[in-house]
Amino acid sequence: MLSGFEAVDPLTVALVVVAGFCAGWVDAVVGGGGLIQLPALLAVPGITPVQALATNKMGSVFGTTTSAVTYARRVRPDLRTAVPMALVALGGAFGGAALATALPARVFKPIILAAIIAVALFTVLRPQMGQYTQLRLKGGRHLAAACGLGAVIGFYDGLIGPGTGSFLVIALVSGMGYAFLEASAKAKIVNMATNIGALLLFAPSGVLLWGLGLVLGAANMLGGYTGARMAVSRGNGFIRWVFLAVVAALAVKLGIDVWNENFA
Repeated sequence: MLSGFEAVDPLTVALVVVAGFCAGWVDAVVGGGGLIQLPALLAVPGITPVQALATNKMGSVFGTTTSAVTYARRVRPDLRTAVPMALVALGGAFGGAALATALPARVFKPIILAAIIAVALFTVLRPQMGQYTQLRLKGGRHLAAACGLGAVIGFYDGLIGPGTGSFLVIALVSGMGYAFLEASAKAKIVNMATNIGALLLFAPSGVLLWGLGLVLGAANMLGGYTGARMAVSRGNGFIRWVFLAVVAALAVKLGIDVWNENFA
């Protein structure tokens, strides 16, 4: 078990910093940075899976907070939807974390894999989707749907985790009718809340590697700021292509997990 930051060699720290920057950038644009950051942490010699998960959440809190603030100042998403959605998602993340020890992730992964492949195909076949905001629901029904999505995806983040930001963008674009840019802005606010919820569970347990987490957080902040600014400046078309690339990577990763857990 790794006991502290001083036990990590400089080359490993450098690799984690690079992974943290790349993860922050990807997270800021479309979500899914955990696909980069978590494997990098698991490669640290002596680290346990729970230490990696906790330290990953610590780094992600810095990145998602930075990108959420950047989006809020430049895109100005509707906080009347984003804030209630984030609060419900935080509660969902607590619920998912509470059940994480009782229900194995492999039960859900085949369903998630099928859903994400379907959404990716839908996005490819409908190139105009996400170019403009055309909300499918109004008023109370819109808010109820947003909170429902927040609860489900927050629960997923607490139970399994990787790809939460991408699933938020998927739900907001294909399910609710937001453009990619506004969906990414809202997703960052919600993802920030789910990361804080998980961190509140990990912090008192003594598994956080605070030194490594702070270094990772700094790299994640820089990546998040860079990614958010690039997404805002380049717009919906750029986000759509990055989204498809990240969704493809997530589908491959989940496919490998499903194969290894059921057939290998």
